[in-house]
Amino acid sequence: MAERNQLRDLFDRFVVNGDHRKSDYLGLIRELIKKGYGGQDLRQQGIDKAYQMLYSEIIENSGTPEKPVSFGTSGWRGVLGKEIFVKSVTQVTRAIVSMYRGLEGGSELCRILEVKDLKDAQKRGCVLGFDNRFGGEILAIQAAKVLVQAGFKVHYAGESTTGVLSASLIRRNCAFSINLTPSHNPMEYGGYKFNGGDGGPAPGEVTSIITENAQAIVEREALDAPPELWSLSDLEVHPSVEFFDSLQCWMELVKQGEPEHGLNLQKTLAEVSKAGRMAIAVDCIHGASRVHMDRFFQGCDKSRLVLLRNTRDTTFGGVSPEPSGENLKGVAATLEQRKEPLKLGAIIDPDGDRIRFYDGHSEIDMNRFGAIAYHFLHEKKGKRGMAGKTVATSNLVNSIAMGFGESVFEPPVGFKYFKPVIGKALVIFEESDGISIIGHTPEKDAYIGLLLAIEIMVSTGMSLGEYLGKIEARFGGYYPHRDGVKVEIQGRQLEQTLSKLDQYRPGKKVRVGEQSLAIAEVIDVDGYKMILADGSWLMIRPSGTEPKVRFYVESRSADGAAELVETAKNMLREIGILK
Repeated sequence: MAERNQLRDLFDRFVVNGDHRKSDYLGLIRELIKKGYGGQDLRQQGIDKAYQMLYSEIIENSGTPEKPVSFGTSGWRGVLGKEIFVKSVTQVTRAIVSMYRGLEGGSELCRILEVKDLKDAQKRGCVLGFDNRFGGEILAIQAAKVLVQAGFKVHYAGESTTGVLSASLIRRNCAFSINLTPSHNPMEYGGYKFNGGDGGPAPGEVTSIITENAQAIVEREALDAPPELWSLSDLEVHPSVEFFDSLQCWMELVKQGEPEHGLNLQKTLAEVSKAGRMAIAVDCIHGASRVHMDRFFQGCDKSRLVLLRNTRDTTFGGVSPEPSGENLKGVAATLEQRKEPLKLGAIIDPDGDRIRFYDGHSEIDMNRFGAIAYHFLHEKKGKRGMAGKTVATSNLVNSIAMGFGESVFEPPVGFKYFKPVIGKALVIFEESDGISIIGHTPEKDAYIGLLLAIEIMVSTGMSLGEYLGKIEARFGGYYPHRDGVKVEIQGRQLEQTLSKLDQYRPGKKVRVGEQSLAIAEVIDVDGYKMILADGSWLMIRPSGTEPKVRFYVESRSADGAAELVETAKNMLREIGILK
């Protein structure tokens, strides 16, 4: 009885009866996960009830998002029920429809979107999917309703991953894709990703139009009631909706791209089974990859495979569902029990566009894996071409490319900036665990990273760490690190505050540990990247997806990264970001 009273008191703290706007259902769910009121059964009853209330808010919210609709580095993200709800998602979808309706044949926007005109876009249609987030399906169904009523064909994938949806767009020659996902954000968030006709993230010219259209629609319809709901059965009988197998499209694209990248999923997995020397552990963190992993590894000896957190859980067990050292602990513990000489662990974020590895001894993040992948494709597969990596990513691949007589394309943070080198760069990657390769989709794809990691180990007989060691023996060690701080100020005010970093120009000396090092070069294509005289560097930039300022560092010595982090924090203190 006392436990039920405690649970009732908790609901009273977070729920205002009859008022969704003043209620905090997700805060209630997080508190229930954290404290575990009344044991597992009673706690789950409370979570289920809170989610029922959140569902009502998502479908009934007739207001406007608490924060204006805005597409950042990778789509629009917001709190479920407060910013992401049926009405707001349908409004953003209508903003996309409005953009296509405004097309003039042969215009620059047509070229960017890779469509001829409105009729071409309607005929080719949209690939539509969602990740494991709560409410994903009902939001996707309403987006589909808007599209078919506007004359667009909908290729309905259901729950899937960002990379797989992008591959599906390419294989089915669709005009664009929509994925209802906030990527690796915490459980409170929903999101909306839009990709154009090339399958890659939309550039700023496109997302600015969508944002402007959406904000105008939201303002104009501020007092309108929520739209009438469609159900899945409405889509199943609609002549403009086609349900399809998105993972099959991904597999077909990998096979199609084999002449360019040299990877073959079936052959590689057959070698894993044949050799019997490798153990693989994949952590899905309850995300969309869990619906694909059994088929991804079809044909592989299942005794070599362990899948972790491969059940649906919209709370992610209370953790932040991102590839991280903390979240890799389960993979590490699993592989410690295995006797195979080669071990590969991987953790994939909820929408399957980020992946991080573990080789049985150490964590391999994308700073290192991207360089390993480039070296492997260039030297072991005999492919020739440049590398692409974002400005915040390790310079290890720069050193490798220089040694091979190849160039490096180094754009701002965000996969959308790789468009100029798609089909030219052997590998494109960013430090936040996103990767793709030549002959594949221009979108981040954890699955192609996973296939590549397995192929590297099968082909060389080495762990990822051993392969990295051979690279570092020739090109030297690079020790990257990143961190971030939450900030109260945003937008123009944050930009003005960060502009005070202009004082750090080439020639100025900064304190790094006990040393005073001169700034050799400043790269300002995305924030401020200061390369120091010893080849180490630090970079400060505002996040494109969260209210944070991020900083990235790289030292040439194992113990130097912590000193660079402190230098970056001191700079933020000097300009008033940190106290």
